[in-house]
Amino acid sequence: MSSKASDTDPTDSLVAELRLDPAAPPHLYLQVRNGLARLIRERQFSVDDALPSERMLAEKLGISRVTARKAIDALVDEGLIVRRHGSGNYIAPMLEQPLTRLTSFTEELKQRGFVPRSRWIRRVVSVAMTEEMVALGLSPGSRVARLERVRLADETPMAYEASALPTSVMPDPEAVKDSLYTYLAERDSVPVRALQHIRASNATARQAELLAIPEGQALLFITRVGYREDGRAVEITHTWCRSDYYDFVAELRR
Repeated sequence: MSSKASDTDPTDSLVAELRLDPAAPPHLYLQVRNGLARLIRERQFSVDDALPSERMLAEKLGISRVTARKAIDALVDEGLIVRRHGSGNYIAPMLEQPLTRLTSFTEELKQRGFVPRSRWIRRVVSVAMTEEMVALGLSPGSRVARLERVRLADETPMAYEASALPTSVMPDPEAVKDSLYTYLAERDSVPVRALQHIRASNATARQAELLAIPEGQALLFITRVGYREDGRAVEITHTWCRSDYYDFVAELRR
């Protein structure tokens, strides 16, 4: 936990913030879990900050190690904390993405201090499916470059992504390295406008394996169609985002 005063024990500050009451409902482990979750969502921690050990938490809070472990387990299950074997418990990455600005995954991560990476599943050219023909304005039998990958932030799987682009824009999908939009920008085809549809989804067995989550866990399913400055559609991308790591923000006015 970030501390303003160098002579203050961060664990003591954490204990003060949690304000446990053994006589009050809910159970103590839920009070610890709820308090830590609140502090994480209020950005009182930085990504990759180490939490005090379960033993230290138990001693400082005056609770049993079983209670401390149960609270930490709940936060790990929710994706707010990452447990690293032999090292400890750390604050998980959280990507807050505005809905009013068109940026790439790579740009968003770099702006927040993460290291972005793609784990490629396949990069091929194949016949366009009906949805792709409609979205991209292609004729039946047209071929598209197809990209399928897992997007990672500091080696944490954040999203599973499948894109299709006309071969006139991308003749060789193997030429794309990490950033699709960097590739398109170098060829004067980067999208300047996009339409996105967002809905809830549940992880299939394959998606769960790729994203290192339980099957059936809630995901945010996003379909994006990106358009060049001349109005031509150049990409359709389906993205399944881990809802425990993604937070979409929109500012509304009247």
